[in-house]
Order: sequence, then structure tokens, then C-alpha cells
Amino acid sequence: MHRIPALLLLTATVALPETLDVWPNWRGPANGVSQLRTLPSSWTAERNVAWKADVPGRGHSSPVVWGNRIFLTTDIEGDVAPGAAPVKHTLEGQPFVHPDSVGGTHKHTLKVLAYDAGNGKLLWERTAYDGKVFDNTHRFNTYASPTPVIDGKFVYVWFDSQGLYKYDFEGNLVWSSSLGGIATLGVGTGGSPVLFEDLILVLCDQDEGEHSFLAAVSTRDGKTVWRLNRKNQLTWTTPVLVELKGQKQLIVPATEDVVAYDPRTGKEMWRTEGLGGNVVHTAVVGHGMVYVSTGYPNKKTMAVRLDPSPGQERVAWRYDKGTGYIPSPILYGDYLYLLTGAGLLTCLDAHTGEPKYEGKRFPVPGQFVASPVAFDGKVLVSSQDGDTYVVKAGPEHELMGTNPLGEQMFASLAMVGDSIYIRGEKHLYRIRNSPGQ
Repeated sequence: MHRIPALLLLTATVALPETLDVWPNWRGPANGVSQLRTLPSSWTAERNVAWKADVPGRGHSSPVVWGNRIFLTTDIEGDVAPGAAPVKHTLEGQPFVHPDSVGGTHKHTLKVLAYDAGNGKLLWERTAYDGKVFDNTHRFNTYASPTPVIDGKFVYVWFDSQGLYKYDFEGNLVWSSSLGGIATLGVGTGGSPVLFEDLILVLCDQDEGEHSFLAAVSTRDGKTVWRLNRKNQLTWTTPVLVELKGQKQLIVPATEDVVAYDPRTGKEMWRTEGLGGNVVHTAVVGHGMVYVSTGYPNKKTMAVRLDPSPGQERVAWRYDKGTGYIPSPILYGDYLYLLTGAGLLTCLDAHTGEPKYEGKRFPVPGQFVASPVAFDGKVLVSSQDGDTYVVKAGPEHELMGTNPLGEQMFASLAMVGDSIYIRGEKHLYRIRNSPGQ
């Protein structure tokens, strides 16, 4: 069964730096969880906003932060491009055009933006790509949805069919690389690049799987180091890196299977059953397990053992409710939190899958596409309308507060130092406690 998502958000994983005062990739250094305790937990559009900066165009990439630098990507759609013709698709043997596909007949300018974290000033912007695009995207998606990944000196940005780019922190282009056209059934991409040592890993599952692949690109020169063909239908997930007994594994969940690869070579290490639905969510890792999930057309979460004992099943438990199409789950301590697109929150015991509470609603009905983050005993859940709800972490549901921003939000939050960085539809915000709070 093949279904198409309406809107896609993204992820990546990078080795944890010595300092926690960075947010180097999608969902940060640890599953969307920060160890910081000085972050604000209350704000409005007027209160505890250190600064607010304009962001041109459209993009769902989340901010990444290192020191005094914040990076975003954005897409500025231009006029109809003469001769532009997005790639054609088939689904189950028949020609397929998604009714919400847009963008492929227009020129697109894809930009990288760098901001000063201290005052919100735009330090530089660079046009990575300017011209025709390979495929359509969903009207709720953008051509700048993958979140960049940074290593302290360089920023790597992935624009899918439009290329992979490496810039230094001053905005100088080091190299650009293309992995060819990537067919996404006319709804766009969702996964972000993953940094592993001297490699950038990108998952390029396509259409019904005939041309899907996973690739590793050298951070030094942008050349492809290895490329592995897959038979998996289109996914929008970002793979996650885990370490087991000193060996890194790259976990890739999909409809048909969940596979672990050696990120250095692309060699398969193990595989288990798939999720059966569209895989948009990013997996989370902890307690010797990787938690994978889907929300459409079926709802399914699985806890997969990374190192099962002899005779022990790879899948520890399954749960068949509570997930939404787009928001990824979050693992915080001993609990796994699931979120539906309508904002119903479920808390499971991460060890057993036992529900602690299910389907708790927020005060204001809305749609939810950003993935939750957590710090200091709090889980932050942001709605598309711009309300961020603060939920007390733990097995008892308690809403601690509501923070209205007054601007639509699609990207997930970044948490660095004493601040939370929020990408709204048109602005980038630094949220910070005012003096005396």
C-alpha cells in the first residue's frame, strides 16, 4: 500500500560535541532532548523574545546552531520556467499525478542563510541553486525542507535532486555535488543529511522503489564514496546513527523492513520487519532499542532490540495507536511520547510499551507537524498555529503552560545555551528569559 504525505519535516544525526551548547542537526545531538536547564519555558510574541528576524521565501528546515551562527535554508519560487516539466510518475502500474503537486513548472531559487545568534542580523545569504526543479512537491511541502548539518567549521545543505552543498561558516562554497534526479511521487522530500565522520549520508528512496538508494558522500571533496541500491518504496525519514559495542550502525526504517547498515561501507548488518505504512518519522534511540513508527495509513510503533540475546525476538513490543502522519516521537527518560496530527498525546513505558496515558488533548484544537523537544523535565509540543505547549514529563499527564507565538510553525525547535530558536513561517525567533526571570 502506498500513500502520500501532506507535509514533511526532517532530521539528521551528528556525533555529540564536547559542549552541549550546539544544535548541529535535525532534532539536535540527542533525539530532540537537551540537558540544558536554563532554557525559557514561557513566552509570547511580545514577551521573552530577544529578537525576531525576517526569513524570506518558504522552508521547513529547522535552525541549526553552533556558537554565534544560525543556519537555515529557504526556497523562493519564481515565475513559470519555459520548458520546465517535472518528472512523470506511475503508481501500481498506472500514470500518477498527485492532486496537490505544485512547483515543478516554476523556477526556484534555493538559498542558505546565516544569522548572528547574538542579535539576529543576517550575516550572509548564498544562492545554492537557481533554475528548474526535477520534480513537483506537495503544496504544503517546500523545496527547502531538509535541515542542514554542521560540524563547527562547515555547513552541509541538501536540496534533494537540486544537489548537496558544502559552505564554510563565512559563506564560501567549498563544493557542490549532485546525486541525480530523485523522484518523490510529486510530493517532495523529507529526510535530512546525516554526518558520520568524513561522510555525509543521504537516503534517496524513490517512488515505488525501482531506483531507491542510500549513498555516502565525502565531506572532503563531495565525491560519492559508496552507493547502495535499495528496493524500498518512497520514505521521508532521516536515518539515525547508533553505537553498539564500539561499532556504528545506521538504522533505516521503511515500509517493507527496518535495516541496519555499516555507515562506513553500506554493508547490511541486520534487518527486521517493516512498519507497513509510510515512514515519515525519525526513529529515536535508547535503552538498547531503536523506536520506529508510522502514522499512515496504519498506526504502528515498534521497539527494536539492537542486540537481542540468542533466541530473543528482535522486536521487543508493538503498539498500534497514537501516531500521526508527520510528527516524530520523542524518547525522554523511561517514556516514549507519541503525537497525532490533531494533537493527541500518548505516553508509553519505553521498556514495555505499556500505555501510561493515551490521547490527551491540548486546550486549543489544531494541527501538529513539528516534532516535540524536551528539557529539564518538560516536553514541548508545537502546533502549526504557533502555540507551544509545555507538558510535564512522566507517566501522569500535566499541562504546565501554553506559549502563543502568533505565527504559523512547521519546523521543530532548536535549544542552545539559554535560548530556544524558533523558525516561524516568516521569521526566526530567539526566545530567552528576560533579565530578572
